[in-house]
Amino acid sequence: MTEQDRPDPRQSGNRYDATEGTERRDDQSGTGREQAMAGAIGAGSPQDIGQDSFSATTESLQHTMGHDRPESGSYTFPAFDSHHPPEKDLIDDCVHCGFCLPTCPTYVLFGEEMDSPRGRIYLMNKGLNEEAMNDTMVRHWDLCLGCMACVTSCPSGVQYDKLIEATRAQVERRYERRPDDKAFREMIFQLFPYRKRLRLAAGPLRLYQRFGLDKKLKKAGVMSRLPARMRAMEALMPKLSKKEEKIPEYTSPTGERRKRVGVLIGCVQQVFFSQVNSATVRVLAAEGCEVVAPKNQGCCGALSTHAGREEESLNFARKTIDTFERENLDNVVVNAAGCGSTMKEYAYLLRDDPEYAERAKKFSSKVKDVSEFLQEIGPVAERHPLPVAAAYHDACHLAHAQGVRQQPRKNLKAIPGMEVKEIKEAEVCCGSAGIYNMVEPEPAEELGERKAKNVLNTGARMIITSNPGCMLQIQASLKRLGHEMHMAHPMEVVDASIRGEPVESLFR
Repeated sequence: MTEQDRPDPRQSGNRYDATEGTERRDDQSGTGREQAMAGAIGAGSPQDIGQDSFSATTESLQHTMGHDRPESGSYTFPAFDSHHPPEKDLIDDCVHCGFCLPTCPTYVLFGEEMDSPRGRIYLMNKGLNEEAMNDTMVRHWDLCLGCMACVTSCPSGVQYDKLIEATRAQVERRYERRPDDKAFREMIFQLFPYRKRLRLAAGPLRLYQRFGLDKKLKKAGVMSRLPARMRAMEALMPKLSKKEEKIPEYTSPTGERRKRVGVLIGCVQQVFFSQVNSATVRVLAAEGCEVVAPKNQGCCGALSTHAGREEESLNFARKTIDTFERENLDNVVVNAAGCGSTMKEYAYLLRDDPEYAERAKKFSSKVKDVSEFLQEIGPVAERHPLPVAAAYHDACHLAHAQGVRQQPRKNLKAIPGMEVKEIKEAEVCCGSAGIYNMVEPEPAEELGERKAKNVLNTGARMIITSNPGCMLQIQASLKRLGHEMHMAHPMEVVDASIRGEPVESLFR
């Protein structure tokens, strides 16, 4: 089935099934939450998940000609190779209690057991010793956003983050994707982690926006003929400023030096949101920090890590450690939630590398989200009033993966006149999730619109969030609903307050 042929759940009244090319009617959407949570026994027990749910997997077993799979079509058991498969001990931590279900975005959308964390863990367990990797199994794993809301809600401390990342690395090694799917993903990873390539793409994008070509193409009906993934990419394009703001390699502190810190300027963050990096550096300097932004830094590897591109992600991690290690820093400060989450996990990711294992452990211990860092050192710069009501959106990889929730709110509430509004269903992902909103546009769009409606219901005048992907996703979702709202990173707001800028400066 091509992208153009894929059914739209909003037009047909049906929900798109986890197995590509099938539909699931709303009145047959699977086990209800109460039934799904009852009678759970354990990850390896046949009683914990209805066998009907898994029968589709075994019946649709198809060739997977990836690593260690003969092209004759014969099957290799189990699904995973010996290099860091999802760990049995971590799988067995899941007792299938169901506390994760209300916070899992895909379970909220589909009501399907196999599209919940415990359902995916069940499939991992099957893959360890019973079943070969197949299309249906991979589809359920692909539909996971990796938002880690289940990690927060789990009373048993299941490390789903480690399980899903190990599984995705196995999928990328051992599963042969459709040629169009493979090419699309490769295009993403040949572009987004590289600033120079993004800058080349940004030039035509500025012209595209300047001359209003998007509106003209939509009016001509061209956009509706594009594949869903290409339409999603176009909708997520950020509104680019005329010029990218350059970040100085060194910035001296205001007053007495309290800390020497490095800042990650990132790839997407710097090319599309350079004003956030500029604001971050100014805030850190105002709080007495000597700020170093190494010129030769690159991608931290977060996108690759979350997508299962293991070797690529580890190479990015090693280069990031090399770059910041030589600067003699007290901390490495990060202003993008997904990047900070991955950089804090370098010690685990590089645990097998004899050269980098200890260095990664030391590096990760220094990594702090900027909001977290400011609360730890204690703000000293004067804050000026910004009288505005703002909705604060928890980026998943800040709240769930890093456990940083109160620090951004405290920084914002310290600003005179700032009213911080809470968003209903704050724990549910907006649908951005790294590259998810590009490779899985249908569920991402549903989640985005759900989040946008909850934001609008706050009555806030603007949205504040700590991740570039969330900004783009929520903006696109509001636009589809016929609304616009100003968005800002917490550091842009704090910077405006420290500098005494009027509240209108946040709306430019």
